[in-house]
Amino acid sequence: MKLEYVRSIAKSRGVHPGKLSKTALIKTIQTNEGNFDCFATAYAGECDQGDCMWREDCFECAQKGELS
Repeated sequence: MKLEYVRSIAKSRGVHPGKLSKTALIKTIQTNEGNFDCFATAYAGECDQGDCMWREDCFECAQKGELS
């Protein structure tokens, strides 16, 4: 998912994206929604959040080691 699309999602949920990285912005959105801020932490490719809209990008970023 492109950063610009993530920013538009953030804005639609009342989150001001500022200059946050993609990972930090998604974690902020997750927290704002009352969810775990676990984006990019599925290092072993395992996650119990099957309905998460970030799931595909999460696994990809976790494998790349994109933490911030």
